[in-house]
Amino acid sequence: MILRSVLTAAALACTGTAFAQSFPEKPIRFVVGFTPGGPSDILARALGQKLAERWNQQVVVENRPGAGGNVAAEAVARSAPDGYTWLLGNNSILATNQTLYRSLPYDPVKDFAPVSLVAMQPNILVVNPQLPVNSVTDLISYARKYPGKLNYASSGSGAAAHLAGELFKTMAGVDLVHVPYKGAQPALTDVIAGQVQVMFATSASVIPFVKAGKLRALAVTSARRSPSVPDLPTVSEAGVAGFEAITWHGVVVPSATPAPLVERLNRDIVAVLGAPDLRERLAALGAEVLAGTPREFADYIAAEIPKWAKVVRDSGAKIE
Repeated sequence: MILRSVLTAAALACTGTAFAQSFPEKPIRFVVGFTPGGPSDILARALGQKLAERWNQQVVVENRPGAGGNVAAEAVARSAPDGYTWLLGNNSILATNQTLYRSLPYDPVKDFAPVSLVAMQPNILVVNPQLPVNSVTDLISYARKYPGKLNYASSGSGAAAHLAGELFKTMAGVDLVHVPYKGAQPALTDVIAGQVQVMFATSASVIPFVKAGKLRALAVTSARRSPSVPDLPTVSEAGVAGFEAITWHGVVVPSATPAPLVERLNRDIVAVLGAPDLRERLAALGAEVLAGTPREFADYIAAEIPKWAKVVRDSGAKIE
């Protein structure tokens, strides 16, 4: 029995190595859990285009929106582990949805083999210019002086902007009232109008309004300053040590995909992410490349799940 197991493992390893050496022999199916035109879609198409040029093989982006990315995740989890079906996962699909939803049709850890982180997008903490605060410490002081009087907007319960706000409340020790909207745009509109005072929003969506004086930017939510707004401090250095709440994206494949093939995919993805033109294209979206090894990505996911599970539980957010 032991000998048979050893021989089987050896055969799988040889098969995986052969796959990796000849890969790719047909088009890649790159599944995105959100609608065309959004950050995930644009990122997947930019990465897919560079890989298609490298391989002289098509990379076909397939949009399968629904249930916060769960529809796409289930489809990829159940696909053949041959390296030809990928998922562009993000913090919702691979971390927060596990706690947000009563049940998932996939396991974000057991059903996928992480290939590589791809990029991250920081949020920017913005306020209506009429609010008498000019820094994170000002905001904290004001919120403590007037507990429960400040509202913060989000694109919906359980969305990244909502959870960033809840994490801020906990770490800063302030009482802000969540106001969920059906999308980021109406939420931003009301912050600009002064109906709501505070929001954590993607950098690409708010930078034009900040430049126009319609919003005041206080800090970025990444661990280090963003190249797109280098003069803006992080929330951590501005008064809430250790705070980080970003949107990250990475490639995963079905869990049974042979390790040599995963390593081959990782090498090629990391290689094209180093291209200056791709980095510039992503920077225009407010995104920063975060390429790394499969092990590093797996460890990152493992750390993100409990971090956001606590935030979700404390906030009471649930999606049926």
